[in-house]
Amino acid sequence: MTIVKRTAALLALVALWAALCGYLALEGFWLKPVATVGDHADFARWASAKLQAENAGSSALVLLEDGVVAAQDFSAGINRETLFPTASASKFIAALTALRLAEQQRLDLDRPISDYLTRWQLPPSAHDLGGVTVRRLLSHTAGLTDGLGFGDYEPDEQIPSLEESLQAPRASSGEPAKIAVEEEPGRGFRYSGGGYLLLELILEERCGMRFAQCAREQLLAPLAMQRSTHDLLAVADNVSLSYRRDGTPAPSFRYASAAATGFASTAADLTRLAHALLGAADSPLQTQTLAAMREPQAFVMGASIWGTGTMLYAPAGNDDYVFGHDGANDPALNAALRLNPVSGDGFILLVSGHPSLASDIGAQWVLWQTGKPDFLSTEQALASAVKPLLLGSVLLSLLLIGWWWRQRRRA
Repeated sequence: MTIVKRTAALLALVALWAALCGYLALEGFWLKPVATVGDHADFARWASAKLQAENAGSSALVLLEDGVVAAQDFSAGINRETLFPTASASKFIAALTALRLAEQQRLDLDRPISDYLTRWQLPPSAHDLGGVTVRRLLSHTAGLTDGLGFGDYEPDEQIPSLEESLQAPRASSGEPAKIAVEEEPGRGFRYSGGGYLLLELILEERCGMRFAQCAREQLLAPLAMQRSTHDLLAVADNVSLSYRRDGTPAPSFRYASAAATGFASTAADLTRLAHALLGAADSPLQTQTLAAMREPQAFVMGASIWGTGTMLYAPAGNDDYVFGHDGANDPALNAALRLNPVSGDGFILLVSGHPSLASDIGAQWVLWQTGKPDFLSTEQALASAVKPLLLGSVLLSLLLIGWWWRQRRRA
């Protein structure tokens, strides 16, 4: 066998090994849970230690075991009733409000949104605007390409109307953003904050009132989430201060979209919400609605990542998924609500002072629950395959070189 053929054979084997390593990484094979599987107290100890070590601001953590609070951890000055901004986890509340209206047949999730809008319409597009439905807005598959994260408004700035924001949204990136259909609706996943600004307008039109009032009547009040609010936190009591990453205080900003990023809540209220979503008997949401919410609507590389208004973090078994929503905003706000419908367990973490710690600890909770990395941790999961890939490649090379050497000596 020539040198060229031997090299090609070696490269082919290494490529196969790399593909296997990548697949196993996405399945969590190379990852080890941070706590003993099934031991909630052990996971709580690890999470509390990580919060203390890495967050200079404030935090509120709740772990549920089979629907019951198994552990809690609050930083100094924080309790179960302290309000935290939830950033993009606000979208979960908007989605649940839309599903409540759908249960009442006041909203058809698969009807063109143009049938519901009178105050503003999407600009003309080369693509079929009739394919833009509420379900696709909820799952980020409506063909909107804005990728919008909403920019801050100072406390003394006037918040624009919904129509003004839809026409010229303020993006967190500072770059111009346009809310328009620039891909075929239903073709694929593109995260769109603008889609939830549109959803906010639709819900106002269907409810005949401001979105915040609609969400309270449809969801918050039935769940006794009395402290949760879309109002300005600066005028509320028992509110977590806003912190930068270094622990210094930051301003309390406002945002133009209540539905996309303006919701604030407490550990106690989110625990009530978690109970309802895990199937509590007094839940105002129908069991079939929650099951349909978790049916995959959006995919990346064939993996299910989004349902109807909910993230699908990882398979939980029984053809179901760990679900919920994360959120992050400037300067360093992070929130995560993750629920396992198979085990009945839940994870709630509100953080001010770190831009990703709630999601980071949430990812470890998902791995501890399911043995699989969540879809937000794909890069970390693939990184876990680097060491076995290198070691395996070296071993394959040595074995093949040794085999070829023996073959040559025999010849």
